[in-house]
Amino acid sequence: MARYKAKTKATDVRLADFLATVPDPRRREEAEIVDALHRRVTGLVPKMWGPSIVGYGSYRYRYASGHEGEAMRAGFSPRKAALTVNLMGNYCDRQPEADALFARLGKHKTGKSCLYISKLSAVDLDALEGLVKLSWDSMNALYPA
Repeated sequence: MARYKAKTKATDVRLADFLATVPDPRRREEAEIVDALHRRVTGLVPKMWGPSIVGYGSYRYRYASGHEGEAMRAGFSPRKAALTVNLMGNYCDRQPEADALFARLGKHKTGKSCLYISKLSAVDLDALEGLVKLSWDSMNALYPA
């Protein structure tokens, strides 16, 4: 039986080189703003994860099945349809805080651990920073360094 291999791994691609490939100038500018926000929250320089995800920090995980790997603690991707912000830690024991920040955020959509923003100018950046910080803090509590 073949073992699962993670598709999204850290790479050596520089953020500036990746951003130069983002075709939409508005999405590229939004990515620069969200990168600065993540750097403030995490205190880290990002790494690229796969071809299009900007990630900050990492953690090791292991499932009951025996599958294990490494993933980023926080990140985002400037995709064509939406700026996607990964909020892995917001679905833990601090949900009421996350809900209050989502209520302030402005126009957005959510998935399991992703926040989708069509236009960064349509959201409250302080609320977004609060969500990223809440997720970062929760991930650090779940997976101490």
